Amino acid sequence: MAKKREEREMNTYLDGIIEAMPVFAKELIAGGVAGGVAKTVVAPLERIKILFQTRRAEYQSIGLFGSIKKIAKTEGPLGFYRGNGASVARIVPYAALHYMTYEQYRRWIILTFPDVGRGPGLDLVAGSFAGGTAVLFTYPLDLVRTKLAYQVVGSPKLNVQGVVNTGQIYKGILDCFSKTYREAGLRGLYRGVAPSLYGIFPYAGLKFYFYEEMKRHVPQEHKKSIMVKLVCGSVAGLLGQTFTYPLDVVRRQMQVQRIVPSNSPEMKGTMEVLVMIAQKQGWRQLFSGLSINYLKVVPSVAIGFTVYDVMKSYLRVPSRDEAVTKLVTNKRNTHPSSLHS
Repeated sequence: MAKKREEREMNTYLDGIIEAMPVFAKELIAGGVAGGVAKTVVAPLERIKILFQTRRAEYQSIGLFGSIKKIAKTEGPLGFYRGNGASVARIVPYAALHYMTYEQYRRWIILTFPDVGRGPGLDLVAGSFAGGTAVLFTYPLDLVRTKLAYQVVGSPKLNVQGVVNTGQIYKGILDCFSKTYREAGLRGLYRGVAPSLYGIFPYAGLKFYFYEEMKRHVPQEHKKSIMVKLVCGSVAGLLGQTFTYPLDVVRRQMQVQRIVPSNSPEMKGTMEVLVMIAQKQGWRQLFSGLSINYLKVVPSVAIGFTVYDVMKSYLRVPSRDEAVTKLVTNKRNTHPSSLHS
């Protein structure tokens, strides 16, 4: 009896906290949890994809399964999660900001431009601006994650010959931050941000566009189905990534440029790097790792959207229409009172 009473008291306490939280805080939590879960599930494929994009000669030639064997042999199981600490540290605030600002931009557009339709075009615009906002706030963590994932370091427990070590070794997230900042300052922490923004605006917008558009065609009785959400999220991520992948390759190569031993002059601009890759490495390199990215994006985006919707339901976030209606009502109630005063 005492145990059940404690459980009821704890549930009542949690219910009180949830009810007291503002909507934007609930959306931040839901987005952060969704991003962290999705990123951890696909971390091994993310590591291989980055190696495909940046260490072409060593990994692309041996393929997906060959890369898996090589990482397992030279670095052990933890090698698949190298850089994942920085990745999760980045994705949690990134996803939290991405989902929350998407909802906020969407409400702001509806309130500011009431004549704008609430169709997929609204999701496209809100998603694009939300993606850009999230990237600007979290980009340095993405840079650090890429540099850590780029390193190929033999495990101290494994004595394997033929391991190619990176010239500059970062011991961890803080070490990578400090060395990058000392070397190139704040600009160094934002190296490659331009192609990130070029890519995230269409990708984030298209991702939300396709997801919400597909959900609109789902029968009402199936809208809460987790399997339906997973399918909609998978297709949305697949289509969005296909259109913007070359910019992701450019971004990765710009990020690791200073730690790649090379006699070629430093590439500075996004278009300059894009042309250089196409000329020297071939246009196919712009899509290097895309097949792996498909394997990663499908579960990642699907899990992300699904966990986000589930978390919103758990945190009792009102539906988008209810939230907008409440804001409009509050605005109308405060407007006459301000005029009267």
